[in-house]
Amino acid sequence: MIKYPTKKKTYRKPRINQSNRGMGLEKLIDEANAHYLEQNKAVIHKKPTPVQIVNVAYPRREMAKITEAYFRKPSTTDYNGVYKGFYIDFDVKETKHETSYALKNIHDHQIQHLRRVQAHGGVAFILIKVDRLDTVFLLPFERLERYLKRAETGRKSMTLAEIEREGYPIKESLAPRIDYLKAVDSYLKTRQKR
Repeated sequence: MIKYPTKKKTYRKPRINQSNRGMGLEKLIDEANAHYLEQNKAVIHKKPTPVQIVNVAYPRREMAKITEAYFRKPSTTDYNGVYKGFYIDFDVKETKHETSYALKNIHDHQIQHLRRVQAHGGVAFILIKVDRLDTVFLLPFERLERYLKRAETGRKSMTLAEIEREGYPIKESLAPRIDYLKAVDSYLKTRQKR
């Protein structure tokens, strides 16, 4: 005898975990940074997130396992380093939205950090991947900041057209796949003209 369920099954939309968005892009950036280091083009690394370890389990000495840990403080941005004598500091973002990027995804402590880097002559930007276009853009902080100011009283996002207009597109290549230093070079040329 076959028993059938008596209750109707309801479809529940799966929750989207926002915390790991951009991890695929970060992997490509890590590969690019390894390539730049190997080719002696730049020294750029991912910043570790400061963590406070609270509890460790020791089933055996060689098998220590962290069972409880907390972030000590919010991390600033994802990457920093040196390229052609310039200090570089940037964060990696990604959007699956088809028409815009919500500026709330850039946290206040990241904005303050990028602002300080820029004020001291560093190169501050975000790399944003627009999934719909399958393209990555370098968005200089000075251009991003205009939209952050607008968000205080008006629209809380950047449109796709604004990202395309304000950003430097990064075409996928062979090695590295995301050669973002070409976009940094383009930005530095326009910055020197001012």
